[in-house]
Parts: sequence; structure tokens; C-alpha cells
Amino acid sequence: MKILVTGAKGFVGKNLIAQLYNIRDNKARWYSLDNGIEVLEYDQDSEKKENDFCVLEAYCKECDIVVHLAGVNRPKNNEEFKQGNFSLLERLLNLLKKHNNLCSIILSSSIQAELNNPYGESKLLAENLLKNYAKSTGAKIKIYRFSNIFGKWAKENYNSVVATFCYNIAREKPIQINNEDNRLNLIYIDDVVDNIIRNIEQLTKGNEAEQNPSIPSYSVTVGELAEKIYSFSQVNNNLALPNMTDDFTKKLYATFLSYMPADKLCFDLQTKTDERGSFTEVFKSLQGGQISINSSKPKAIKGQHWHNTKVEKFIVLKGSGLVRMRKIGLDKNALPYPITEYLLSEEKIKILDIIPGYTHSIKNISDKEDLIFLIWSNEEFNPQRPDTYYEEV
Repeated sequence: MKILVTGAKGFVGKNLIAQLYNIRDNKARWYSLDNGIEVLEYDQDSEKKENDFCVLEAYCKECDIVVHLAGVNRPKNNEEFKQGNFSLLERLLNLLKKHNNLCSIILSSSIQAELNNPYGESKLLAENLLKNYAKSTGAKIKIYRFSNIFGKWAKENYNSVVATFCYNIAREKPIQINNEDNRLNLIYIDDVVDNIIRNIEQLTKGNEAEQNPSIPSYSVTVGELAEKIYSFSQVNNNLALPNMTDDFTKKLYATFLSYMPADKLCFDLQTKTDERGSFTEVFKSLQGGQISINSSKPKAIKGQHWHNTKVEKFIVLKGSGLVRMRKIGLDKNALPYPITEYLLSEEKIKILDIIPGYTHSIKNISDKEDLIFLIWSNEEFNPQRPDTYYEEV
């Protein structure tokens, strides 16, 4: 199956084609689209004539479906709106007719088709042109009216406020906000691509396209958007991870990182050391607690304390450590409660739960090598109220 994608070098085009190649190469196996596909990439740079050979005409002759993403939204003059958003589609449809190719067509339009401006008018003209074509030929069509799409590979300082904010804030450059209360309805590029592919699947099977595409939309003010992106820029300083349980935050953070300069992707952590070894905080999260990396010198013992509410998990990454735990207090015979021991080793990675009310320690049993272990805690360390009480096991 041959899929013609116009606007192949644009924001949506690049993301769609990358995923289609994943399907072709059998890397994205959750789609039902057959992996025996060929993507015909068409962009304004593709149009070359050599010996009267027309790239677009050749593609229109052989394609099995068209995803028409090409368009103009930042022209030098208003006349270019019609040329880019209407005339190109008209040419494409005429070429399909010329070769009696009644394949299905997916059109990318805009919510601005409802507005009385040159851009919206050109989009509405294109929509009506395609609808009339479908009526006269019987070809199946799908028209998307997209709102503001955000995600990786959008061009900054062009037509995406998210891309511009992410790019500038990642580089500590100022951003311009004219009205922080202005509300945006945003949709994420991966959701858009998934929905387009789902409709490609339906249309190539001879089915009708989905009439009400279920693309999640996120409503946010410009001020809220800027505040959230600014908070992302501080993660390397305070180690506080964004709330990944929130779908919009997860997608926006991924977008922000895609605009980070290469020299800011790697950053130093602060390590505290003493005669026993070292302690390094890695990440903190109100939803996920805190992660830290510990090292212990040979024969060194760490811990010797207990918690009321704090829960921890120990994972040894290198070496071998002996963890000892004892319930605090005395049993009925006025003797300390029995001690339970656990051997954690790199030879078989295990997770050990450290439960409240039990004093615990971990000893590096090696004579030569450092012990490296990971600790997850269900809450961020609070020096004013650490919930940590010294008591030897």
C-alpha cells in the first residue's frame, strides 16, 4: 500500500511519517495497518520537473490513500493563503481525476475555518472543494479541523506558542505574553498521529472514517502554560519531577525536553560524603516520593534508625549488603524483638521493603569493593521533620 503524504517536511508530516516508518519496519506492532506500506513524501521542495516529469502527478497515479497536510499559515501576503491551502488541493484532486484514482483522502484543516479571516476562508474553501469532489466521485474522505497542536519538532517562533515558549525558556530567553488569561485548546502531536493512522486503517479497508475523532484536548491559559514550562526549567536545580499522573503535564514536559539545548541535557548532582561512603539525591516528586543513590565503603554500616510513616525500598546495584531489621521496643520477656536479616546482592537484583516501626541497617560485607544501592522513599526528605530516629538494630 502506498500512502501519499503532502507537507512531508512540516510539523505533523514529520511525526506522521516517522510513525508510518515504525509500522513499516515492524517496530510499532500495536497498529492493525499492514507493514507492507510505502510512504510517498511530497513537499514544496519535491516539485521538480525533469523531461516533463511531475513528482506530484506520479504520486497521484500510484497512491492508495492521500494524507494532505500541506498548507500555508504564515504567508508574505493574503493571496498566498488561497494558493497554498486551496490551489494545491485543487491541483492534487485534478491529478487524481486524470488518472482515475478514486482513493480515500484525509485533509488537515483548522478550527479557523469557522472564522472570517483570510486563513480561515482559504481552509473553508479547501474543505468545500474536497466535499464536492467526494460527492462527484464517491471517494471516501476525512476532514480534520485541528486546534493548536503541540509536541516535538514544531517550529519555534513561527506559529506554535508552546514551541516558542519551550524553546525560549529552555535557553533562558524572554517570552512575550500579551494576555495571560487568553485560553488555549491544545492537542498533542502523538494523539493526532495515532488518530490519523487509525483512519488510514479504516479507509484502506473500505470503511468510513471516524466522524468524531477522539483526540484529547487540553484547555489552559497562556499564563498557566508559561508557569508550567518555567517550572520544568527548574527540574535540574531542585530535582522536583513534574506530576506525571497528569496527562497534559506528561506530554508538555516531553515537549519541553525536546527543545533543550544539548549542553543542558546533562547536569551535575550534589553528593554528600563521609567516612562511610556517599549519598546522592536523584529525583523528588510529590506523587512519587524521592530516589537517591548510596555508596558504602567496605565493612561500613549505614542506617541504624527507624521511621513512623516513611516507607523505603532498598535495591543493591553493585556489591553485596546485609540488611538487618528489628521491630522497635521489647517483647513480653523484656528482650528486644528478634532481628531479621536479608542479603541483597548484584548477583540477583531484589527489592526489599523497609517498613515503619522497624529500625534497620545495611552493611557492606565486602572487604574490598564499595556497595552501591538505590533507595526509594515515599516522601521527600524534610530536614525540619525528617521522621528518622536513631536506634541501633
